[in-house]
Amino acid sequence: MENVNQSICLFLQRAGVHPSDTDWILQLILIAGIVLVSFLGTKLFRHLVIPVIHKITARTKATWDDYLFNGRMLKSMCRMVPPVIWYTLLPLAFTNQSVQNILQNVALIYLVITTLLLINSFLDSLYEISNEHEKLRNRPLKGIYQMIKLMAAGVGGIFILSIIIDKDATAILAGLGASAAVLMLIFRDSILGLVAGVQLSANDMLRPGDWITMPKYGANGDVMEVSLTTVKVRNFDKTITTIPPYALVSDSFQNWRGMRETGGRRIMRSINIDMNTVHFCTQEEKEKFIAKGWITAEDARKDIVNLYVFRSYLQTYLSRHPHVHQELMIMVRQLQPTPEGLPIEVYCFSDTPVWKEYEQIQSEIFDHLLAVIREFGLHVFQRPSGTDIQEKIYQS
Repeated sequence: MENVNQSICLFLQRAGVHPSDTDWILQLILIAGIVLVSFLGTKLFRHLVIPVIHKITARTKATWDDYLFNGRMLKSMCRMVPPVIWYTLLPLAFTNQSVQNILQNVALIYLVITTLLLINSFLDSLYEISNEHEKLRNRPLKGIYQMIKLMAAGVGGIFILSIIIDKDATAILAGLGASAAVLMLIFRDSILGLVAGVQLSANDMLRPGDWITMPKYGANGDVMEVSLTTVKVRNFDKTITTIPPYALVSDSFQNWRGMRETGGRRIMRSINIDMNTVHFCTQEEKEKFIAKGWITAEDARKDIVNLYVFRSYLQTYLSRHPHVHQELMIMVRQLQPTPEGLPIEVYCFSDTPVWKEYEQIQSEIFDHLLAVIREFGLHVFQRPSGTDIQEKIYQS
C-alpha cells in the first residue's frame, strides 16, 4: 500500500501539486476512493446479487426460501455492505491512530445497527413462514419472536455501549448483573409475557382465532393477536379487549375451540311442567297416542304416564331432526322438582357451531315443544299475570 501511496504522490507532484499539499490531497483521494468502493459495492449487491438470489429462490419448489430471502431481508443485508467496507479500508486513508479508531468505532456502531435490522427482518420472515405452516400457524409465536427481538436489541445496545466507552462487553454485563432487580422491574411485563407465551404455546391453550370468554376482563369473542405483552380479543359487540398473557395462565378462561372442531354446539335448555297436569293416561288418550304412533299397543296394556309419552316423543323428535348432531349425545331428562314446576331438560347438539344458525335450530326445537305439549295433556308452568286473573274473574 505504501508503494501505491508513493505512486499517487509522484503523480500529483508531476501534475504541479506542491509537495507540502500532497499529503492532504492524497487523503482526500483515498477517502473518495473508499466512498466510491462502498457505493459500487452496495450497487453491485443490489443490482447483481439480489436478482440472482431471487431467480434461485423462484426456481425452487419450497416456499420457505421465498420468505427467508424476500425483499426486506435482502435490503437489510445490503445495508451491511458500507460499514464492512469502511471498517476495512479506513486505516488506509488515516494514519492518525486516534482518528482512525474513532471512525472505525463509528463504522462498528453502524454495523451493529444494521445487524440488528437484519435480525429483525429475519425474525419477521420466520413469523411469516410459521403462519404458512399448517401446524404452526395457530400457535401464539408472535410474543416469542418479540422477546427475541428485545433480547437482540439489549445485546446490541451493550455492544454499542462497549464500543463507545472502549470497555469489554462482558465487563458491562457483569455490571448490569448488580442492577438485575431494577431490570426485572422494568421488563416485568415482557418477562411474564414471554413465560406465559411459552406456556400457552407448549400446552396449546390458546390460538389466534379461538373464541374465548373471560368475564373478569370482559372478554367474549375471537382472539385477534397474541403478542409479548397483550392478547387482543375482538368481542362480539365489536369492541376490543386486551388481556395480559400471564393472566390467561394464572386465571381461568373458557376456550370454545373444541366446540368448533367438533362441528356442533350444545343445546341445554329446560321448560317447567305444571306437575298438576301429570297423570296416568286414560284409555281415550292411549288410543290417540297409538293412532299418532307415539306409543305401541303393548305400551297401552299397562299403566303409562303422559309425561313419559311426552319425553319419549321428544327423544324421537330430536333423533330425527335434520339439524341435530346425531353422533353426539341426545337426551331428554327430568331435573329436581322446584316450586316453579318440574323441569324437563333437552340436552343435544346442533349440527353447526355458527351462532345465528344455532339459535335458529334451538328456537325451532322449543317452538315445536311448546306447541305440541298440550297434545299430551300437559301444561307449561307459568306464573299468573294480570291478564290471567282478569280472565278468571270474567269467567266466574
